[in-house]
Amino acid sequence: MALDDQPVVPGYLGSSLAELPGSLLAALGVGGANPLGLDPARRVCLLVVDGLGSELLRAHRDHAPFLGALAGGSLTAGFPATTVTSLCSLGTGIPPGEHGMLGMMLAVPGAGHLFNCLRWTLPGDQVMDPLVWQPAETVFQRAGRAGVPSSYVAPAAFEGSGLTEAVYRGVRHLPADTVDDRVAAASAALAEPRAYVTVYYGDLDAVGHMCGWGSPEWLDQLAIVDGLAERLAAALPPGSALYVTADHGMVNATEKLDADAVPALTEGVALLGGEARARHVYAEPGAAEAVLHAWRETLAGRAWVVSRQEAVESGWFGPRVLAEWLPRIGDVVAVPYGGLAIIRAAARLEASFTGFHGSMTVAEQYVPLLEVSTR
Repeated sequence: MALDDQPVVPGYLGSSLAELPGSLLAALGVGGANPLGLDPARRVCLLVVDGLGSELLRAHRDHAPFLGALAGGSLTAGFPATTVTSLCSLGTGIPPGEHGMLGMMLAVPGAGHLFNCLRWTLPGDQVMDPLVWQPAETVFQRAGRAGVPSSYVAPAAFEGSGLTEAVYRGVRHLPADTVDDRVAAASAALAEPRAYVTVYYGDLDAVGHMCGWGSPEWLDQLAIVDGLAERLAAALPPGSALYVTADHGMVNATEKLDADAVPALTEGVALLGGEARARHVYAEPGAAEAVLHAWRETLAGRAWVVSRQEAVESGWFGPRVLAEWLPRIGDVVAVPYGGLAIIRAAARLEASFTGFHGSMTVAEQYVPLLEVSTR
């Protein structure tokens, strides 16, 4: 693995989350490439644990003995290492540069404002059509055409949300708010002769943000995740496989820099998007070069700061970025490493966080891919 002073560029086309869905479909007999070489199965259950980075799990195996004993390896999350981007890669089987969910807060080209891709909110009463923002076909739609029903086991509040419609089109949403609910819903879905079941668990990430990964509260959540995985494995019928992965890892901030309080980081900036560990900086007309220079100089030794073109050419978003998605990327992309978080004090909730993610460090990029099989 790379050192944190060098970015971990995601392993697109071979070892990233974007390759997992296609491999799962191939294992289910739907067809297509199987870059991860997964074995055939009649039913697949994918447990997605928000925030469970490989390095985090490795550091606390004693709190997750079931997961710690499973065979498997790691994948890279993709860039940014954040929920909306990774869930869309898992939902479409293509890298961020192709599905267009290139961060949490993105500029709407030509509109002069940001769009929150997680909360699916715009200023005022404006509405974003999920099919317009993310038009790519989902793997669940592909599975359905091949006769493999797909189910999404997740909190009831997610049903019908913009993010769900963008990422999980084609699934049957099975509302499940507790661990018991998730196990029961997944078990019922796996009783079908063929099935593609995704189970989402988000509380580990939520606690990590507020209390920090490795905190007592986070360790309690890790133990819950371990128990959930063990119960899902026990519920597998013959001819099935359970895979456990995550959307990103996490780091605990040791330094918070309020971008709005640093004149060099505000001059010439029209909009500041992304999030604290992966900032999209949108420049005013004609100011992109000056903004790039100022951000590089101010954050030297603490962040990778590149132009849009450099980020694209370096493959940060994938082997290619569709032309229509290019304006969603900041004129400048600023990616902290070490313990730096580039916050906005006005965004009080995010500014209060202890744990953050989004960057291309080992702790944020590497996520587990663990397997239990009854084949």
